[in-house]
Amino acid sequence: MADRTPPLSVEELHALVAGGEIDTVVLAFPDMQGRLQGKRFAARFFLDEVLEHGTEGCNYLLAVDTEMNTVDGYAMSSWDRGYGDFAMRPDLTTLRRVPWNEGTAMLHADLAWSDGSPVVAAPRQILRRQLERLAELGYTAQVGTELEFIVFKDTYEQAWDSGYKGLTPANQYNIDYSVLGTGRIEPLLRRIRNEMAGAGLTVECAKGECNPGQHEIAFRYDEALVTCDQHSVYKTGAKEIAAQEGMSITFMAKYNEREGNSCHIHLSLADADGTNAMAGDLEGGMSEVMRHFLAGQLAALRDFSLLYAPNINSYKRFQPGSFAPTAVAWGQDNRTCALRVVGHGRSLRFENRLPGGDVNPYLAVAGLVAAGLHGIEQKLELPEPCPGNAYAADLDHVPTTLREAAELWENSTVAQAAFGDEVVAHYRNMARVELDAYDAAVTDWELRRSFERL
Repeated sequence: MADRTPPLSVEELHALVAGGEIDTVVLAFPDMQGRLQGKRFAARFFLDEVLEHGTEGCNYLLAVDTEMNTVDGYAMSSWDRGYGDFAMRPDLTTLRRVPWNEGTAMLHADLAWSDGSPVVAAPRQILRRQLERLAELGYTAQVGTELEFIVFKDTYEQAWDSGYKGLTPANQYNIDYSVLGTGRIEPLLRRIRNEMAGAGLTVECAKGECNPGQHEIAFRYDEALVTCDQHSVYKTGAKEIAAQEGMSITFMAKYNEREGNSCHIHLSLADADGTNAMAGDLEGGMSEVMRHFLAGQLAALRDFSLLYAPNINSYKRFQPGSFAPTAVAWGQDNRTCALRVVGHGRSLRFENRLPGGDVNPYLAVAGLVAAGLHGIEQKLELPEPCPGNAYAADLDHVPTTLREAAELWENSTVAQAAFGDEVVAHYRNMARVELDAYDAAVTDWELRRSFERL
């Protein structure tokens, strides 16, 4: 990744701490679910000690389930290994102010073992490795994520206490592109937009979506790692701002039987001169590199679905006619396909429509890059685009369950070659843990159907 000016420099942080404007520094890293985990430091202690030496965190943070339960099956961390620490090393390029938390700055950390070697199964390191492979060919990945969410007028505590039933969405009907609909909660949306700008993100717009209370705020694309870091800041910050306003936000892929929360990911390649390497003179204005890269996406899409749809709930989005894809297909500006090619010239790119709002962006973008590299290395030929309704076409289907996706991932020679044994095993175990927990659960659906009538 090219050198870049951070949103906040170390020199500026020193001045803000000395002037009493900053008193807290958050150092955090993304876990397997893409959530930020870390510590809040007294700012002066951070500058005196942590800035140079880093800090430590329990290595179980990459070996627990969503509810932070210790589980078995992870090579890196277990009771037998004593649940030791890994080092959290500050990445100073990510230093930024956090306007929604008074007197606070934050930055991301990279994880390393005591001997200095990277924690290869950490999401940020997984993405770094794929970007390094891409850089060896002279390319950088430019990425944008489009993250949808549903807003409720209930607090997170009220939602918990009610068992997430009977919640009041911020809008009562479909407000897709409705200015009136977004105006209903503009105070919240405005806070999120402006305070994300204060954290160094470049806001593009906000718009309503289809499910009652559903909205999207879009940010300008950037280099892949930068976009993923910003995604994690935004997702955390939006929840915190909503909580401060007495409201709640969910990013879960499928909250109810209506439209799910998507997170479409756009990607293009830039060469050493910053030119869009995907644009060219071939059909559709594409270059040979883009055709191979896109063919790689198709070839690896089923195998890498675990990276794009990592949870049980993720797979409930994939319904015909839902704007969530069901077919392994690509098309020119065709929203029925899993892969949609949009833009032209310098803006030419493709969009992967599989991920939902629950996606870990680091893993998903790593998957996109690895799939594209597979296409380039193997010089895969791109098939004809799907010209019509991909839902009704005779095409391979995206996985319909986490179980299917996990088996494809585990047995994938492409995943093994791109990510290595440790990463493949680590995330196969993550899926196993979720499946075991789900298989043991008794759901409300079962109770309603079975309590009296069976």
